[in-house]
Amino acid sequence: MLIHVLLFCSFLGLTSCTVFLGLLIAASRRFKQTHPVSAPAAFPRVSILKPVHGLEPGLERSLESFFLQDYPSYELVFGCRYQSDPALRIVDRIRARHPEVPVKIVLSGEPDRPNAKVCSLEKMIQAAETGYLIISDSDVHVAPSYLREVVAPLLDPKVGLVTCLYRGVATGGFWSRLEALGMSVELTSGVIIANMLEGMKFALGPTMATRRDVLNAIGGVGVLADYHADDYVLGEKVDQAGFKVVLSEHIVEHIVLNRRFLDSFRHQVRWTKSTRFSRPKGHIGTGLTFATPFGILAAICCLMLDAPQWAAALFAWALLSRMIQALVAGWVTVGDRASLNYCWLYPLRDFLGFVLWCASFTGNTFFWRGERYRFQAGGRIVCDIPRAASSLSEAAGD
Repeated sequence: MLIHVLLFCSFLGLTSCTVFLGLLIAASRRFKQTHPVSAPAAFPRVSILKPVHGLEPGLERSLESFFLQDYPSYELVFGCRYQSDPALRIVDRIRARHPEVPVKIVLSGEPDRPNAKVCSLEKMIQAAETGYLIISDSDVHVAPSYLREVVAPLLDPKVGLVTCLYRGVATGGFWSRLEALGMSVELTSGVIIANMLEGMKFALGPTMATRRDVLNAIGGVGVLADYHADDYVLGEKVDQAGFKVVLSEHIVEHIVLNRRFLDSFRHQVRWTKSTRFSRPKGHIGTGLTFATPFGILAAICCLMLDAPQWAAALFAWALLSRMIQALVAGWVTVGDRASLNYCWLYPLRDFLGFVLWCASFTGNTFFWRGERYRFQAGGRIVCDIPRAASSLSEAAGD
């Protein structure tokens, strides 16, 4: 009897995953058919805010892409804790090659609230000369058209924030590849379906383009300093303030920093826990979108019922649906060539996503920058037990 119940549950799970895939196909088509915003006669001067912290894979290439923008006038504001930060040596080397781009360095010192990135952004915004602010993580690479495409929608006073999808870029190793696939496929799937069903009510950290008047309307960027998912909360507050959040057509590249299994796993568990506290209902529903575990369960049940043909069919159903998801979300939507080449690998990433989802319910603590924190209701975080910085330290752009 139990086997029949489990088989029924697995079939329902596969059905829900298939419905999810159908929504993804519709959302991808809608996203690709979005008409670009007409370019204005003149673009305003903007400030790009780049928090940096330590050396990262591909840091120089990523940062230099912001010096190569096809845009009339902009400044780059880099923020970090101390002048001795090795990332600033990279910045100095790049700015020497591009003296035409104005650069400012803002030293924030030790943060006085849990989110160090937001504490740094407060001081960077004070130093910025313009009212148009492009917040972008350090592990992001963009095309020369980035600023034009991101700023154009922001010229509408009803628009308060513009954000971008991203494709993951592996930096070496199997686990880096799996994490990059998750960025390109799993995240893209959730974002474009949410945008289709209810509109954008959140932002994505690699790009958060806004205006000074919008930040003033929500109480300043400092209101995010007690949250882990500052990007999600910023979009939520901008939406609540009556402004529109726009998902740009421009796709950026998000560099995967973790190459070892434990580093990658801890990093992703931290973010799944953050989602659990920030969006508890949506996070629970996410458990119904992982097809591979349901396919495995269905196959086991069918084999125990001496129905090997059904076992093979249901397992193949799960694998095929995830491969199609990789192609639709990763290749078609965000142009990730790796999602085409490794679509056969995505069912494994889907299973890992389920494991990460389960791990998100294992507690409310996590390590970040050498200190232990606790999640609280709504996604707020508090410092729990400080400890010396170690190999658990992660980049500011996470």
